[in-house]
Amino acid sequence: MSVRIDAVREADVVVIGAGVAGLSVTLGLAGRRVDLLARGPLGHTGSSPWAQGGIAGAVGPGDSPALHARDTLAVAGELADAAAVARLTSEGPQRLVELLSLGARFDRDATGQLDLAREAAHSRARVLHARDATGAEVVRALGAALAGRSGTSTFEAAVALELVTDAGRVCGVLATHAGGALVLHRTRAVVLATGGIGHLFARTTNPPEARGDGLALAWRAGARLADLEFVQFHPTALDVGADPMPLLTEALRGAGAILVDEHGRRVLADAGPNAELLPRDVVARALWSALGSGLRTFLDARGAVGESFPERFPTVFEACRLHGLDPRCEPIPVAPAAHYHMGGVDVDLDGRTSVSGLWAAGEVACTGVHGANRLASNSLLEGLVFGARVARSVGETLPHLRQSSTAQVPALPNHASDVAAPDTFEPEIRSLMWDAAGLVRTGQGLREALARLEPLEAQFGNHSASARNLVTVARLVATAALARPESRGAHFRADHPLADPAWRRRILLTPEGSGVRLETEPVATADASAVEVCA
Repeated sequence: MSVRIDAVREADVVVIGAGVAGLSVTLGLAGRRVDLLARGPLGHTGSSPWAQGGIAGAVGPGDSPALHARDTLAVAGELADAAAVARLTSEGPQRLVELLSLGARFDRDATGQLDLAREAAHSRARVLHARDATGAEVVRALGAALAGRSGTSTFEAAVALELVTDAGRVCGVLATHAGGALVLHRTRAVVLATGGIGHLFARTTNPPEARGDGLALAWRAGARLADLEFVQFHPTALDVGADPMPLLTEALRGAGAILVDEHGRRVLADAGPNAELLPRDVVARALWSALGSGLRTFLDARGAVGESFPERFPTVFEACRLHGLDPRCEPIPVAPAAHYHMGGVDVDLDGRTSVSGLWAAGEVACTGVHGANRLASNSLLEGLVFGARVARSVGETLPHLRQSSTAQVPALPNHASDVAAPDTFEPEIRSLMWDAAGLVRTGQGLREALARLEPLEAQFGNHSASARNLVTVARLVATAALARPESRGAHFRADHPLADPAWRRRILLTPEGSGVRLETEPVATADASAVEVCA
């Protein structure tokens, strides 16, 4: 169908997404003309402001990037890329110093030193917190540093509909702006920082905009995707029927809260005294098993936090009170929920995708640092570290990229006016993905899901941008999950419950005509006990 463009803008770079990664990229592009597209008000859009737990970094006494790297590799199911992990942990401390210099306000102890916490699978206390609103504080500090900077134009309530390509190179973005105007952003480089896919599932801690739009945009532009089967399910989401489900931060278990069933028995009683700090996939499946046997599960923080709840965990306390619960004197009902996507657009160590002119950073990107399972509180750090690397790469590459004058505006499904409207089939997609591609998967369930998704994609693929993106990403995630006949990290197949050494490989998906080309490749990794960290 023909597309009527209401306005055309020219920029050196377009950054899509305004969470930690998108803001980090934009800050690193000083002196360039940057259009920053944000779905909502700056500082209040995407998953970053919702991040409670913290941001990890080897900045404390007795810690080191090497130890942080070993912990990261140890939980990654032998699929993390050692070079990417080395850069994350080596460059992380400097990015945190820079963040502090921008005025980020993290919790401090009585002596004024950073109050570092220990979370699941960390061997040291290395997690910085701003109470239980760390993501919001990081976004605030980054946004304040960006405010008023010349050369950057920020557009709130802007939704990217399609990437514009010319001869296989990305050279523009078609987006709706506030009021419904359709704007063509002509540019030399595009950076995707659109976040994750949590809203693909019926139970999630993510905001509604975390629906995989960036993956779908990259896919239609011809980009390769990687590790899509690895979805992390957070064990402790507030189980009160809300959508999204409020997150109960990992720091509660770090403070000593325990998981119990409705009879008060510890869910992880057989796993040792520190069982609550086991990797998230282990804890989540233990809760799943208890729930499957008909028992409700709870997080009991009465002894560990008690009366200090309002001061130490104000976000969690307010969420509980909103639903008629008082965590100071009663256990909190919890259940697992989709929380973070380790997969994404396949990128190199500088965020370059397989398509010229296109970079990706943050949760939408697959850098290889998480492998099959993410270490707690590494996600905000990834946004900072690789956001800075992407900015540097884009800045160095721009002189070699020319603005396209021949690119054709792509056809769009229906009009952008319904892009944000909930589609009638969305609940079906989300329930289907939760049941078949959620915490516990089977080959039969995934095949049945794909059999249902394919006609839905044909039926609704041109219904709206949001419908097309949702069903496309659901199909790709289910395809990758079916292709991995083993259990590894966050990917658990009940019909293949053990890890298979032959599948210590990444799954790569590339668009090929109207279909999918599936490939695997071995992982360049290192033993967690012997990793060398880059200087």
